[in-house]
Amino acid sequence: MTPITTTAELAAFCDRIKGQPFVAVDTEFMRETTYWPKLCLIQAATPTDEAVIDPLADGIDLEPFLAVLRDPKILKVFHAARQDVEIFNNLQAMPRPLFDTQIAGMAAGFGEQIAYDALVRQMLKIELDKSSRFTDWARRPLTDSQLTYAIADVTHLARLYPMLRERLEREGRLAWVTDEMADLTDAANYDVEPENAWKRLRPRRHTAKYLAVYRAVAAWRERTAQLRDQPRGRILKDEAIDEIATQGPTDAEGLDRLRSVPKGFSGSRFGPDLVAAIREALRDPEAYAPVIEKTRQHASPAAGAVVELLKVLLKARAEEAGVASKLIATVSDLEQIANDDDADVGALKGWRREAFGEDALKLKKGELALVLDGARVRVVEVRRAPRQAKHD
Repeated sequence: MTPITTTAELAAFCDRIKGQPFVAVDTEFMRETTYWPKLCLIQAATPTDEAVIDPLADGIDLEPFLAVLRDPKILKVFHAARQDVEIFNNLQAMPRPLFDTQIAGMAAGFGEQIAYDALVRQMLKIELDKSSRFTDWARRPLTDSQLTYAIADVTHLARLYPMLRERLEREGRLAWVTDEMADLTDAANYDVEPENAWKRLRPRRHTAKYLAVYRAVAAWRERTAQLRDQPRGRILKDEAIDEIATQGPTDAEGLDRLRSVPKGFSGSRFGPDLVAAIREALRDPEAYAPVIEKTRQHASPAAGAVVELLKVLLKARAEEAGVASKLIATVSDLEQIANDDDADVGALKGWRREAFGEDALKLKKGELALVLDGARVRVVEVRRAPRQAKHD
């Protein structure tokens, strides 16, 4: 296969696929040493056509394909789409509507986060050649084996999608993945605004001083990583942000005393800028600190035990339904349900409440019991004996 390397070739391909109901898409990219992912290859396939697009070709303009991704009439099919979506969102081409075959596979009973090659093996009975998985996609020219490997990722994806969709429709589960698809294409999940960087992390305290410094350091790291095009972790580790926010150092000496900050950091080109950001945040912590809505949950002494019981219940219900448990509820969901019957979590809404949430609440109230039947856990209703009237 010869890759598309000119805008004219790309426009011609995009004209051919405009009337198709869906297009399967995959990318190859590099980002081990950068902040911004470097897009090296785009693969696309419809029921009638397929192509490998070279974004690194001199003078090529990707706009014809980006327009396809923005077209609401064409469904975009990916497998494990989050990183691909991030790349296209950066290019102002959020791929909507979207169908992720990994999430669909979870709803169809293929297990947690099933890999593409495993899904192809189970559904199409084809063994993929993965010898080019770990390759430098930025090097040119691309070899025939690289191109063959790349196009296979969408050729089979275009066959998988109709089969998966039909299976989910037959089992009444297509709607189960709708919320997940909407989340994947929510631009807020790919926000790279430095002032919002703290939201991806987990602050451990709620005082104004701590949160102000936490937000300032996270923003400084994000801004620095973007400007230098380096991974966040190479600038400063997550644990260092927490320690800096806890201690609030306002000079080089204070920064050097912290265990999680690299030795000599204060004397590097980063040190003075970081100290300045901390000082600025501490000028008015109340004004700069982010507002974190406090939940009304209060951890009970038995909450840990309840969470463990809910995990067993979740596993049992997921196995009965033939659905990956992660699609129904997360550990965070279980922790919040353990403390609050009205927790604002996905597991207590929509189909998830029907599949698991109602039973979770019944288990908490003692209306359900978990019984070990050999190697299998059964969920049984607890029948309470009626209270007898007291007689003198």
